[in-house]
Amino acid sequence: MNETVKKAATAKVETSPVVSLKSLMTPSKTVEFDYPGCDGFKVKLCYLAREELVKLRGRCVSQVFNRKTRGYEEQLDDEKFLTEYTKSVIKGWSGLTLLHLKNLVLIEDVEDESQELPFSQENVETLMKNSSDFDTWVTEQVGELENFTQSK
Repeated sequence: MNETVKKAATAKVETSPVVSLKSLMTPSKTVEFDYPGCDGFKVKLCYLAREELVKLRGRCVSQVFNRKTRGYEEQLDDEKFLTEYTKSVIKGWSGLTLLHLKNLVLIEDVEDESQELPFSQENVETLMKNSSDFDTWVTEQVGELENFTQSK
C-alpha cells in the first residue's frame, strides 16, 4: 500500500499548455446582416477590437494650436474619420435596390426601382453621410460584440 502511495506521489502530472488570451483574440471579424425593413438588402460589417478603433481614430486626429489657451488640442477630422471608418467597418452589401434607397435617403424618381445600387466606397460614404438611420444601424450593429460571436 505504501508503494502505491509512493508511485502516485512520484508520477508526473501532465499539465495542459498555458494559453494566452492575447493569442486567442482576433482584431476583427466580418459578418453579413439583414438590414431591417428592406427585404434582400444585406450588409457585410466588420467588428473592430477596441485597439483597432483607437488606431483608426488616431489616424484622423491632428494637433491644433489654440491661441486662447496657448496650448495644443486634438482635433478630429470628421471627413477623414468617416472615410476610414467606412473602409474598416462596411465590407460590402448586396440587394440595395433603388426602392430600398428611397426609404433611406431622398432620391430622384426613377423608372426602375428594382435596379440595385452597387457597393463602392463612394456610395457607402454618401449613404453614411446622408442617412442617419443607416449610420445609426451600422454603429449599433458594430458596437454589439454579441452580433459577431454567434454563428450565423
